Amino acid sequence: SDEKLDLNDSKWEDIHVITGALKMFFRELPEPLFTYNHFNDFVNAIKQEPRQRVPAVKDLIKQLPKPNQDTMQVLFRHLKRVVENGEKNRMTYQSIAIVFGPTLLKPEKETGNIAIHTVYQNQIVELILLELNSVFGR
Repeated sequence: SDEKLDLNDSKWEDIHVITGALKMFFRELPEPLFTYNHFNDFVNAIKQEPRQRVPAVKDLIKQLPKPNQDTMQVLFRHLKRVVENGEKNRMTYQSIAIVFGPTLLKPEKETGNIAIHTVYQNQIVELILLELNSVFGR
């Protein structure tokens, strides 16, 4: 909403509250940020040879609706800053991917491959974080 929040207020000191709210926002979207109809395409992109993954993921992101692309770029740039402060917050590329992968990228209908999907979801998020400038430019 348009409510103005003062993040310096003591009620926001627990970073888990803010992180939880961010995850909840993305989890409760009617459709994930990486849209349902592209789920299998992203999974197939991450299964490619390592040097083909970044161009394939970049091309898929360009096929998403513009608001999804813009939101994704802002979110991933923020998450990259979180990782860059890993010595303070103990968050790594892998831990961010584990936390956000299943929230941002999921199939419309879960099948028996939940564990396999989770691996791919995490790998896709981690790849985008690691290759942020290649995927989104500077």
